Amino acid sequence: MSSLTAPDLTSEVTALDRSPQGLRDARAGNPKSRIRDLAEQLGVSEAHLVASGVDGKGVVRLTCDIDRLFPALATLGPVMALTRNEHCVHEKDGAYLDYHPGPHAAMVLGPDIDLRIFPRHWVHAFALSDGDKRSIQIFDAAGDAVHKVHLRPASNVAAFEALVADLRAEDQSDGIETQPRSPVEAAKSNAEKRDILLKEWDALTDTHQFLRLTSKLKMNRLGAYRIAGAPYAVALKPEAVDAALRGAAEGQVPVMIFVGNMGCIQIHGGTVHRIEQMGPWLNVLDPGFNLHLRSDKIAEVWLVRKPTKHGMAVSIEFFDADGMVIAQIFGQRAPGNERSEPAPEDNSGPLPGTEGWVALTDTLAQTHGI
Repeated sequence: MSSLTAPDLTSEVTALDRSPQGLRDARAGNPKSRIRDLAEQLGVSEAHLVASGVDGKGVVRLTCDIDRLFPALATLGPVMALTRNEHCVHEKDGAYLDYHPGPHAAMVLGPDIDLRIFPRHWVHAFALSDGDKRSIQIFDAAGDAVHKVHLRPASNVAAFEALVADLRAEDQSDGIETQPRSPVEAAKSNAEKRDILLKEWDALTDTHQFLRLTSKLKMNRLGAYRIAGAPYAVALKPEAVDAALRGAAEGQVPVMIFVGNMGCIQIHGGTVHRIEQMGPWLNVLDPGFNLHLRSDKIAEVWLVRKPTKHGMAVSIEFFDADGMVIAQIFGQRAPGNERSEPAPEDNSGPLPGTEGWVALTDTLAQTHGI
């Protein structure tokens, strides 16, 4: 990954230049610029730039029906799934297996590609073909990327062509209408309800109950962490993220790394190996899994402990200056015991299989605590 390299074009671009033809001209004049970077420089969304290239051949507008899309993605074989937010990119190789539909939330639960999908944010879809580069790209109502699928050399090109033919939209125009981007919700808490928060926190039996708890108390995740205090939430220095990834790599500690946006959360489960800092980017560069994180955008890091039926779920969660969650890292449970083992009488110990991760985070609390 690289920082912005395109020249500052904003002052030179007029409303007329942001027409589809103007955007095509801008792309032609900046062939080495990443499309996301160029869109930011031009003051438009990434989807605007993609849509400007719609010609019914190299760029094709698709019907964004995920219950048709995901079964078709499964036919592509091995691909690379990409989900990102403003500060972090998560890339995972694998196949789109075990799709579970749902009107409000859907899932892909394959051994490699693991997704949580929120369909209402899957608004604009395109298929892109440029030589041997082929992809499916999804954007939300604001024109921000939700999820992308990039074909690999071993992918089924015939299946890709069939997908495009089947999901091809009637509208193949080169313009797009977007809505204003929703602002990030700042930390929201209520110190007067701290006792209630902690009492109900202690009663959690599943980590998914936590957001319902904070919503009920008219707080949000970051606001709750700020008032909870140890041992529930412990503030760490931003450098703790680098230390956590390097510690997990050195100890071959299995982790789960969650990166998402409003429309999709993508999860890596397993070990990490090669950790490299390149400029402002902290990277995991492993076969089948890449993570690219703008470490200079990390404003807050929290070591969080939540009880579940089977033990304590421990995570490191990091946020930017606006309060947006950038990513979360959990210990990975030992495979196969999620439902088979009875709940222990004492659930204060680590979730089975996460003992190494818990030991690592305990060390980080000592070395990187604030």
